[in-house]
Amino acid sequence: MLLALILAITMLAGTGAMATEAGVNRGHAIAMFGEPRYPADFAHFDYVNPEAPKGGLLRLGVSGTFDSFHPYIIRGSAAVGVAAETLTVASEDEPFTRYGLIAETIEWPDDRSWVAFTLRPEARWHDGRPITVDDVIFSFETLKERGAPIFRFYFGSIEKAEQIGERTVRFTFSEAMNRELPLIAGELPILPKHYWEERDFERSTLEPPLGSGPYRVVGFEAGRHVVVERVPDYWGRDLAVNVGQNNFDRIRYDYFRDDTVVRQALKAGVIDYRMENQAKAWATDFDVPAVAQGWLVKEELPHERPTGLQAFVFNTRVPMFADPTVRKALAYAFDFEWTNRALFFGQYARTESYFSNSELASEGLPGGDELAILEAYRDQLPPEVFTRTYRPPSTDGSGWPRDNLSRAFELLAEAGWEVRDMRLVNLATGEPMRFEILLVSQAFERIVLPFVRNLQRLGIDARVRLVDQSQYINRLRAFDYDMIVVVWGQSESPGNEQRNYWGSAAAQSPGSRNYAGIADPVVDELIELLIQSPDRDTLIARTRALDRVLLWGHYVIPQWHSRVDRILFWNRFSRPEVLPDRGVNLDTWWFDADKAARLDRRLVTGEVAEATPGDRPSIALTAGLLAALLAAGYLLVRRSLRQRPQF
Repeated sequence: MLLALILAITMLAGTGAMATEAGVNRGHAIAMFGEPRYPADFAHFDYVNPEAPKGGLLRLGVSGTFDSFHPYIIRGSAAVGVAAETLTVASEDEPFTRYGLIAETIEWPDDRSWVAFTLRPEARWHDGRPITVDDVIFSFETLKERGAPIFRFYFGSIEKAEQIGERTVRFTFSEAMNRELPLIAGELPILPKHYWEERDFERSTLEPPLGSGPYRVVGFEAGRHVVVERVPDYWGRDLAVNVGQNNFDRIRYDYFRDDTVVRQALKAGVIDYRMENQAKAWATDFDVPAVAQGWLVKEELPHERPTGLQAFVFNTRVPMFADPTVRKALAYAFDFEWTNRALFFGQYARTESYFSNSELASEGLPGGDELAILEAYRDQLPPEVFTRTYRPPSTDGSGWPRDNLSRAFELLAEAGWEVRDMRLVNLATGEPMRFEILLVSQAFERIVLPFVRNLQRLGIDARVRLVDQSQYINRLRAFDYDMIVVVWGQSESPGNEQRNYWGSAAAQSPGSRNYAGIADPVVDELIELLIQSPDRDTLIARTRALDRVLLWGHYVIPQWHSRVDRILFWNRFSRPEVLPDRGVNLDTWWFDADKAARLDRRLVTGEVAEATPGDRPSIALTAGLLAALLAAGYLLVRRSLRQRPQF
């Protein structure tokens, strides 16, 4: 304890890491709870290599298309690699702490009713002009008034932004004791006022916008590729928050029709890296000589980040799905155990929480602080919230869930549905149950079709509708669907974004992420309680209470998650020894010239890598055969590009 006190005094007196004057805190960083892990004089984050060399090219594959470089509005499909810098950045090894980037210092009162950021004098746009307070205020007002709906929700509690010094801007909040708001203000994308004043902010554009970050767009072909180049005189290259990161001279993003073609591109050597999200592909698509020889590295890396929720989502705005009993019944038609065994090679765990793989997930029956929170709403909640542990329906994995379908029939009868002439019909209206599952990925059809088969066994006319990316995005924004598959990512410190996920106001706001159309006053109040959590323990209890209420609302049919990152990359890169809890961070990797030279030599000569115990039998390829394979793969990829729909 004495040592901690001495260290704290030393930090305050020697480095100015954090100071408090008359209830006002000032420092280089701000944490959601407690103190930042890294002091003001830290040299770099622990999970980077500060000596990482700069140079080389990284080629990445993207599924889909793009027709805009404007990611801040709802029009168009925005390209990757064009995000703006923010006032602060997060570390990868803390639940939620923001460190100054464009902001040099951060100030806030004890009640967190406002926050002030003093900008770094050296911060510059790529055209050489300084980043000013005017830019910050313009960004806030423009994004909130004219940007995508998510900005209105996320920054909705920021009442105003005003200049209070030559380089200082203050955000005033409409809510007191919302601990997250100062950190949210720091996440504001900063846009150049002098650039956007001459352009229509609400129109999509294929003109790469002016930025301030470590990379800028130097080449592109609409819908096909984007090339970004590291800015040699980037103003923030020596900041502690950037040391050991942004190491590639160039990054090229090639767009492909779908993930199948991306995998071909990887195996052909057209792209360098992929994080694989399909279990079948991971198990079967990469049994190739390049992997056997160690040229194409295949690794599973564990992570401890929250996996959020992936699920079939009911659109409760659709009348047939407004009844929670119907939603509960249809969950019995999804056979996860068979799906995991037959289609996923047993690689996934069943998701049972909106905050899976984290301490925020509800467990068992509510107790302690969580129970006390829920007691206030007992009369408005299903009894199961207090008496049963939520578990999605399970099966024996045989592929014929007879007992589950029988239970589904019972629930549907309770809700006023029965089978007539092999069709499930509503007793009140005589209308059959008919709905569409909207998909954007062809690969996902094989997962959904067994679910559809079970729904048809219930007499339901369920069909899969596969659409292109642009149509899918537009239909999501307009809530024009019956059922979709969605992933809601979660952080270790959930907060204001929950309004956009489950809040009543978001349910009727096109473009929000309340895809299920949840409009429940209890959920609204629990979200506000969560946002106002004064400490970590309270946040956990309130998040678990919200999780439990959402689960028993039967708004979704939970799917699955993985606790590892599955990555493949050509062996010409290196990464730091320390892997942060959140998993793979490609920003910290670098081009390794020695590895690249060895790989190139092996590719040309067919040289066999040194075997290690457990390796598959080595297969030596002649230079001619390997060249033919690479050329064939490359031609396949380019041919697929030509066949891609143009938008």
